[in-house]
Amino acid sequence: MMKGKRFFVKTFGCQMNVNDSEKMAGILTSAGYEKTENLKEADIVIVNTCSVRAKPDNKAYSFIGELKKLKKEKPELVIAVTGCVPQRDWKFILDRYPHVDIILGTFNFHKILDFIEALERPSVEILDTFLENEGEVVPSIEPLLTNPFVAYVTVQRGCNRFCTYCIVPYVRGRERSVPPENVVDEVKRLAEKGVKEVHLLGQNVDFYDYNGVRLPDLLYMVSQVEGIERVRFTTSHPAGFDISIIKAIKEIPKVCEYVHLPPQSGSNKILEKMNRGYTREEYIEKVLMLKEEVPSVALSGDFIVGFPGETVEDFEQTLSLVETCVFDQAFVFEYSPRPLTRAFSFEDDVPKKEKNRRLTELNNLLKRQAEERNLALLGSVQEILVEGLSPSNSEKMIGRTRNNKIVIVDRNDSLIGNLVNVEIEEATPFYMRGKVIKQLAGVERW
Repeated sequence: MMKGKRFFVKTFGCQMNVNDSEKMAGILTSAGYEKTENLKEADIVIVNTCSVRAKPDNKAYSFIGELKKLKKEKPELVIAVTGCVPQRDWKFILDRYPHVDIILGTFNFHKILDFIEALERPSVEILDTFLENEGEVVPSIEPLLTNPFVAYVTVQRGCNRFCTYCIVPYVRGRERSVPPENVVDEVKRLAEKGVKEVHLLGQNVDFYDYNGVRLPDLLYMVSQVEGIERVRFTTSHPAGFDISIIKAIKEIPKVCEYVHLPPQSGSNKILEKMNRGYTREEYIEKVLMLKEEVPSVALSGDFIVGFPGETVEDFEQTLSLVETCVFDQAFVFEYSPRPLTRAFSFEDDVPKKEKNRRLTELNNLLKRQAEERNLALLGSVQEILVEGLSPSNSEKMIGRTRNNKIVIVDRNDSLIGNLVNVEIEEATPFYMRGKVIKQLAGVERW
């Protein structure tokens, strides 16, 4: 295929999918292709999919279906489907969507250029999820960043937990940690390009372990990179979250005071049925220890309501856990059966209407907590990294506090990519507004 053609990337799912999409975009850009945000002017369309829940799964299929019309109007259009959905359902895609040209799974998305330039319709390559893999299977790739100041760095892929509701082990494979020197080298390259904040990503980042180098060690190593001002990590698993990680948050100035620690449920019966590997008491103990050691920390989490066998009493236990732990942000999902998982064979016995009721009640509680936590910051001075213009108002700019809260300030283009101090003047459950009072220079604040 002639270089200089344009490509469009549609991403569904988690931050790791975003990172994978940025890497595919980086591969194509380096080869002379141009990224476009206009689907209709694209010569190549990449659909990077997620199948963790039914909703993004269905959205991906809907989008792939809509591309049939575009393909009819533009027969030379190349359509590639990558990620978790083809890792599980590549034969279905091949049969149901004949307008798709390339199908790649989670282990070989980095081959996207090879498949485009040697296109034979249809081209399919899905690697076995449970092959024994030593180290990281994805080579070092320069990503095309969505945000020039904030970057994701995947440090761990796959999962060994086998929660009964979760498809990740079946589409992402077993846990594999990236060598720490590779992580540090990637972070150095990002810093040289002007990145100020890095997010270390893993399906279960707390279980990062490469020849005895664990997550706290990696946090210390990454924090030594000159030019990087903030370090975050996600997603934590309660079974792997321990005092050594808490100490790293407390002791390393660049590590931000924010932890995403999904409890999923507050009922021991349901946690056991989910195969989560911890009890509600253990979860609460770790959260209270975290908040005692790092008082300014913000806590976020994920919850599933209506899991098979969840009674009203079980749901009340989840509400109780939320009231005890207090969350700054959370994501609540109604249970949806996923093929391949153990729970797929469980009776989905909570009615849809009841699932919806529980979701609404839990969301209302979490919203009240988020608003109270943000209102407590009125009048305080918070450090934010100004990321760019607000998507909804070009006269405003947005940034995030160290504990990951969105703050809106008046537009001043000279602040983009800089750390500034902001006095909080207004608070809602989802964001805050403030006025800039000082721009920070490098590590001056330490």
